[in-house]
Amino acid sequence: MMLRRSDRRPEAGFTLFELLVVLTIMALLAAIVAPRVIGYLGRAKADVARSQMSNLVTSLELYYLDVGRYPDEAAGLAALVEPPEEDGEPVPGWRGPYLRDESGLTDPWGRPYAYAYDADADRIRVISYGRDGAPGGEGEDGDLIAR
Repeated sequence: MMLRRSDRRPEAGFTLFELLVVLTIMALLAAIVAPRVIGYLGRAKADVARSQMSNLVTSLELYYLDVGRYPDEAAGLAALVEPPEEDGEPVPGWRGPYLRDESGLTDPWGRPYAYAYDADADRIRVISYGRDGAPGGEGEDGDLIAR
């Protein structure tokens, strides 16, 4: 018995053309969505850096209340985790650690935060140089400064 063409079952599956259409649509969607997602990621890192810097300034204020002064630039932000030494002895009044661990001393781009202390004005600054890690810049490469 010979089957007529109309009696045969159609082949299951997708044609090459249908697959190409679907892949083209997916590529167009990715081209539209990807830049927005990357932009959100860059802003998120800057927001995380601002939050971490705020926490660092708060920790430095607690250090100031305990010790009576901010850590000098030689001791830096590490003084929030380990007690700095003066003349071979720990700094008197240090009641830290003021941070849980040293991971809070690194910005979202993997570089340590810069710390500046002006002893004359008794002012501190915590700085992240942004994505590029260099002073200056704009956007994601811009400097973030907490006082």
